[in-house]
Amino acid sequence: MDFTFDEEQQAIAETAKGIFGGLVTPERVENVEAGEDRIDRELWAELARADLLGLSVPEAHGGGGYGMVEVALVLEAQGRSVAPVPLWATEVLGAMPIAEFGSDPLQESILPGVVSGQTMLTAALTDVAGDIATGGDGRPSIVATAVGGGVSLTGSAFAVPYAHVADRILVPAALDGGVVVATVDPSAKGVEIERAFTTNREIHPHLHLDEVKVPYDDVLAAGDPSRGRDVLMAVLNRAWTGLCALQVGVTEAAVSQTAAYLNTREQFGRPLSTFQGTMLRAADAAIDTESIRVTMWQAAWRLDRGLDAELEVSVASWFAAEAGQRAVFATQHLHGGLGADISYPIHRYFLWGKQIELLLGPPSSQLARLGEHLTSELLAGREVLT
Repeated sequence: MDFTFDEEQQAIAETAKGIFGGLVTPERVENVEAGEDRIDRELWAELARADLLGLSVPEAHGGGGYGMVEVALVLEAQGRSVAPVPLWATEVLGAMPIAEFGSDPLQESILPGVVSGQTMLTAALTDVAGDIATGGDGRPSIVATAVGGGVSLTGSAFAVPYAHVADRILVPAALDGGVVVATVDPSAKGVEIERAFTTNREIHPHLHLDEVKVPYDDVLAAGDPSRGRDVLMAVLNRAWTGLCALQVGVTEAAVSQTAAYLNTREQFGRPLSTFQGTMLRAADAAIDTESIRVTMWQAAWRLDRGLDAELEVSVASWFAAEAGQRAVFATQHLHGGLGADISYPIHRYFLWGKQIELLLGPPSSQLARLGEHLTSELLAGREVLT
């Protein structure tokens, strides 16, 4: 399927493609994965020099003032190379919420550093997102209490992406029956970072907070406590859409590499690509990739225009989890014995595809949530087709 982007969006996509495609090799990724932080800092600096960090940051703070579509173009390029940089965590989980809901002092202190590549961000959303994905109400595991001039946070959040290198962590917390989203300094008193690893070899530490004080200036939409739930859902919808964009790149690259392999690998004197079984399996993976792509762009487009995108994000998330995992499994399987060789690049796409599926939540639970949403809309007499 063809998508029409304007000139600026095309320039962003081409620049991202050039940087990731030119700098990231399987050998380079392997070396980064063996390091202490598991982050390609040279690549991160290059993205900053190309003005690809902080795309969603307002122009007043040095950013591009763009939206989810532009950020998704860069995430898609990252997924194609499975590049180990905290782009999703910094841009989508951190910068976008701060730019929209953060106080002026918070924006001024954080966002310019994102654009320059000096500041990395993340958010402790795994527990909340997992609860929502399985039919819960998304109540945070961290508890907040009001103190003079701010809130105090206590509790634990698990698998926080790149928390070991983050300069600030957005933390949802339960407060008086509602929700607040606080920006926590990992170096603050009472913060403990417990190192943990994920399926795709990234570091997603557990976060433990013991009466950590956060001033109101560092609490998103602090002047309107009733907006806490809306802020959290806005963050989650963009987070899920960003994962879908990554999955597009992951599956697209996996299918492309598999097609090249099948065209050159021979069996019984014929390329593997000429056998009906391999052709159909690869074609199914390509169709799955396009399904993720079209539903992701629908969600991103609606988010950028301030439209209700809950249904579209849910549909895109289901495709990215269900079809994405199916596609990367097929591409690894079609490589035969090489697919099980961890020194061969294709296995890494399987690991990334599986990790994205886990972050999005169980596809069966997503379908159940979609069914509940559609049912409630129909019973209310509202149109559900978009």
